Amino acid sequence: MKLSLCNEVLQPMPLAAQCAAAARMGYDALEISPFTLADDPTTLDTAAARQVRDTVHAHGLQVSSLHWLLVKPEGLSLVTDDAALLRRTLDLLRRLIDFAAACGAPVLVHGSPKQRSPLPGQTQAQATERFEAAMAELAPHAQAAGVVYCIEPLGPFETNVINTVAEAAALVDRIGSPAIRTMLDVSAASHSESEPVHAVLRRFLASGHIAHVQVNDKNRRGPGQGDTDQRPVLQVLKDMDYRGWVAVEPFEYIPDGPGCAEASLQHIRDIWRHLT
Repeated sequence: MKLSLCNEVLQPMPLAAQCAAAARMGYDALEISPFTLADDPTTLDTAAARQVRDTVHAHGLQVSSLHWLLVKPEGLSLVTDDAALLRRTLDLLRRLIDFAAACGAPVLVHGSPKQRSPLPGQTQAQATERFEAAMAELAPHAQAAGVVYCIEPLGPFETNVINTVAEAAALVDRIGSPAIRTMLDVSAASHSESEPVHAVLRRFLASGHIAHVQVNDKNRRGPGQGDTDQRPVLQVLKDMDYRGWVAVEPFEYIPDGPGCAEASLQHIRDIWRHLT
């Protein structure tokens, strides 16, 4: 298993300290949120990506992926009818695609619920159509950069645009680009899916739609810090010889960021060691 830690868990440590802590715990990589690197991610360029890559590699880690792509700057939207605002949002995502490629991250995870949710006066269908059009526009850029751009299904309490893996997979199929795929977040799937999370994972890994996995508890804490059984999910990954990244992504850090990160890793590694 290739296990990554979402780096915002270790804020406010600087990146080098995050790397040192993650490596000491036994992680293989960091999944990086651009807003943790710059107050204005539109300033992130190839030189910054290479510096991130070199810092991470110096600690024996990799950059597995980018996520939380549109936290900053504020006010971005992929469903707006404001052409200038839509262009700014897409331009940032193109920049982050290039940034991911330059720092060696094979995957970007697109969650960003606020920036795809319906605006006042919009229907859910209208917002979904505009979101899909934006993803289709990004597809050639992602393919040229050699990265996979994953549309993340999110819980209904976050957005009503793409909640299930089946909805994301259908969108992926309509776009029809090898650079656009989906992923599974255990917490979000626990809220959104009508069948067991591991069954969803098995079906859409087999179909080739899923290219990334995030593990956490339904209660949004780290894996092992609630009632969500991670064992069936990990068993599917082992049974299907999954070669992608598994990222630990808690949202509530108990007892704190480092403590949550270490407990989560130990829980996942312990289950993995005992799988048959």
